[in-house]
Amino acid sequence: MATATPLPTRQAGAKPVKRMSMSDMRTTGRNLPTRLVMHGLEGCGKTSYAAFAPKPVFIMTAGETGLETLIDSGQLPEIPHFPEVQTWLDLLGILDAMLEDEHDRQTLVIDTGNGAERLCHEEVCRRDYNGDWGKQGFTSYMQGYDVALADWRLFLAKLDRIREQRRMAIIVLCHTKITTFKNPTGADYDRYEPKMHAKTWGLTKEWADIILFADYETEIIRGRRDNETAKGKAVGGSYRTMRTVRTATFDAKNRHGLPEEIEMGVSGKEAWNNFVNAMKKKGG
Repeated sequence: MATATPLPTRQAGAKPVKRMSMSDMRTTGRNLPTRLVMHGLEGCGKTSYAAFAPKPVFIMTAGETGLETLIDSGQLPEIPHFPEVQTWLDLLGILDAMLEDEHDRQTLVIDTGNGAERLCHEEVCRRDYNGDWGKQGFTSYMQGYDVALADWRLFLAKLDRIREQRRMAIIVLCHTKITTFKNPTGADYDRYEPKMHAKTWGLTKEWADIILFADYETEIIRGRRDNETAKGKAVGGSYRTMRTVRTATFDAKNRHGLPEEIEMGVSGKEAWNNFVNAMKKKGG
């Protein structure tokens, strides 16, 4: 005869867990700073945009040193930043320092999110698969990417702690890529998404309050050939814009009632100011 599973008992010395009561209900938010992700094409002004956020500090992942180039060339003023981060553990250590050490920074910029993901995967491969990226290791049935999700959740949780306890806004910059969307109701189509594994991006997309897609406005002029529409020719490309609402061609979202499109202007400062003004207007 099966025996009943004993009820769990509290260990001696453990503090009792406070039970929620009706008095814990609230009707307002906590007025926390924004969690923002920006993805876009190379050279469209992602780093320059984030550089004009309030009191920023940049974490540059391996190979992502565009900020230093912009500073050295005089395109940006001197901006506080950490040395190029080479390992996942170093990245987590910097986040701990941002949480625990004294500083006056108000915005934490991760440059880039896909670079941070790469560091995460390298650490998981080293730690759990003896550095083997092959079919017997990290990429075996793509399981390494699933294992790494727990580490990525830890990363996002650390960002949330910085946001909540230090009242810092979080900006994650990402490169973008063209992916094929498997359309269950019709033909598949191509769209822009951050250059990350789909499952990593899924977690990040849920976490973010705002996702901006930075793009160049491009006009397509269609030609005619033998009574058929020929391949179009792209013209323009100097007008930059931030998209705030998802469409079939790119990922974006916002929880602030922003207009669907915000002009970036001719500089990072103008792009940031236009974004701030749009936040104040709340899409009105």
